Amino acid sequence: MKYRTLGGTGLQVSALSFGASSLGSVFRETDESESIRTVEEAVDSGINLIDVSPYYGLTKAETVLGKAIASIPRDRFLLSTKAGRYGDREFDFSERRILQSVEESLARLQTDYVDILFLHDIEFVPFDEVAEGAFRALETLKQSGKIRFGGVSGLPLTVFEKALAHTSLDAVLSYCHYSLNDTSLLSLLPLLEEWGVGLVNASPLSMGLLGHRPVAEWHPASGEIKRVCREAAAYCERQGADLAKLAVQFATANERIPTTLVSTANPEHIRRNVQWTEEPMDESLLKEVLRILEPIRNQTWVSGLPEYNPELPS
Repeated sequence: MKYRTLGGTGLQVSALSFGASSLGSVFRETDESESIRTVEEAVDSGINLIDVSPYYGLTKAETVLGKAIASIPRDRFLLSTKAGRYGDREFDFSERRILQSVEESLARLQTDYVDILFLHDIEFVPFDEVAEGAFRALETLKQSGKIRFGGVSGLPLTVFEKALAHTSLDAVLSYCHYSLNDTSLLSLLPLLEEWGVGLVNASPLSMGLLGHRPVAEWHPASGEIKRVCREAAAYCERQGADLAKLAVQFATANERIPTTLVSTANPEHIRRNVQWTEEPMDESLLKEVLRILEPIRNQTWVSGLPEYNPELPS
């Protein structure tokens, strides 16, 4: 496993990190004992960053993860969770609620601190609400030792631009913007590197677009994006290859992307993902897949309020 520095935090993070959303039965009904074995397998395989949120499974993911890490020495992993989003339409970024949320998360996770706290999907509320409450909460939590570092997460890249124009952040979590079909996150790297902001990249499979399984009905991508991604998957299958494997390898290969989150509740799957990162990438396959995906390159979808999506149709 390769390890890289997470911006100015100084944290050494594994190139592949573990997203615990699957532990909350977000994608399928999961078995708790299998979920716990998956976390143990991830750490034993060299993964040292685990990310979760009270939103995933409506606190189930945090609860199961807390049981999983209870028997793992705390110095073997870094832990990040989130605050501010608690349901599909339930958001509260007030200072009081963020402070309360962290206390609740610490209890579920059975620990007395988290390494990073991300304000979760801030694009769903007016930015002023986040600035007036949640940013103050991050500073309070750092001073109290409940969190070591703070940051924000979201889909639109404007989330990070607006936040960094207002305050300093230790890290950001971006998803679906550094993958085979969308590398628009690269445009943000100069700003992050200038300010020493750590970057966590998530969803190298673009929430299931880059794989052989049918895309979930709720996926917000356009029909054209889904169609072209199916073409790429079909091409890989004809070559005896796996588009998901190529996607994971592509996302973790870039040295400027410190770490990429993958989520599963299956020990075999996390072991396989780790193995993929250690194998050489098929450059000829990559070239052809990128050619197939070119018509939809960097196309995305609306997430949140119009102020965060100025260039996209509502």
